[in-house]
Amino acid sequence: MEALEAIFTRRSVRDFKTDPIPEDDLHDLLRAGMQAPSARNGQPWHFIVIDDPDLLHAIPDFHRAAKMLMEAPLAILVCSDRKLESKRASWLQDCSAATQNILLAAHAKGLGAVWLGIFPDSERVFGMQALLEMPKDIRPVSLVAVGYPASTPEPVDRFKVERVHRNQW
Repeated sequence: MEALEAIFTRRSVRDFKTDPIPEDDLHDLLRAGMQAPSARNGQPWHFIVIDDPDLLHAIPDFHRAAKMLMEAPLAILVCSDRKLESKRASWLQDCSAATQNILLAAHAKGLGAVWLGIFPDSERVFGMQALLEMPKDIRPVSLVAVGYPASTPEPVDRFKVERVHRNQW
């Protein structure tokens, strides 16, 4: 799949088949996440692969928008390591770029995925840290549910010319 095709046709998928994701595909998603740009090439991220159904099923207890994890075979938690952050404000952008790369890679491989926000919601942040017994210097940023889509929404063209400005407002 071409890069622009992946960007223009990717949609959030919330209905999954329970089929497992091949390890090679998971590896590609993680590599895609780590290819993201980052401030000063700091790469402040860590990724936690969650494929234990008990853990996946516990997440909706503190993240009400995560009900799809009852079906998804895995999720990837994108985290920032405070010890690796080069600029205080850049870690969020860095981890967001990694998350978007994972979403695009999943789509390119015929998988479905959806971005679930964790940071800055304190209930979600503390819930993930406690559930996964995370070190205190690791901050959960986003969670990507991944699986084979049970249904796929149609692409939507979101381009709005009135939101484009050139050289001045």
